[in-house]
Amino acid sequence: MVVAGGEHGKLSARLSRLLDEYVEAQNHGVVCGAQAGFVLQKDPDTVRAPDTPFVAAAHLPPASIPKDYWPFAPDLAVEVVAPADRFEAMQTKVAECSSAGTGLVWVVEPATRTIFVYRSMHEVQALGDTDELNGGDVIDGFRCPVKRVFNEAQPPIMGVEKIPISPSRMSPKTAADLPEQHNRL
Repeated sequence: MVVAGGEHGKLSARLSRLLDEYVEAQNHGVVCGAQAGFVLQKDPDTVRAPDTPFVAAAHLPPASIPKDYWPFAPDLAVEVVAPADRFEAMQTKVAECSSAGTGLVWVVEPATRTIFVYRSMHEVQALGDTDELNGGDVIDGFRCPVKRVFNEAQPPIMGVEKIPISPSRMSPKTAADLPEQHNRL
C-alpha cells in the first residue's frame, strides 16, 4: 500500500465526513473509509479501496456489512489525487470502477482545486471553486459547494441540519453539569 501525504488525508477525511453526515441523516446507505476493499472483478480477483466509497442502502447485504471485502463495486468512488499519482493510473482506477458498476466516480485534484465527475468514461464534468458538487442519482439530494471541499471555513452542506442535543435527553447529572446557556436549549 502506498501511503499518501497530509493534504490527501485531510481531503479524503473531509469528503468522507461531508458525505457521511448527509447519507446517515437521509438513511441513504453507508460511507466507508479508505481501507474498505471492493471486489471489482473475479478470476483474477481485482480488489480496490477508493479513498471514500459509498454503498447505497438498496445494495447493502440483508444480514450485515461484510467483515471481509465488499463483494461488488461501490455506488460512488472518490479518489483524491496524490502528488505521486500518474494520470494513466488514475484513469485506470476510474475505468475499473465504471466497468464494475460504479455509477459515479469523483476524482479530486488538489493542485488545481478541481473535482472531475465521471458518470462514465465518456461523460466527464470538471468542477471548480464556483461550482456545486452533487450526488446525481447515486446520492439523491446531496449538494456541496466545491469550495467547501477544499476550504474548511464554509457554510454547512445543503440538506444537513445540525440539531443540538437537548439537555432533557441527557442524564440529569450530565445536564446539570452544562453551563447555564446550554440549559436553555
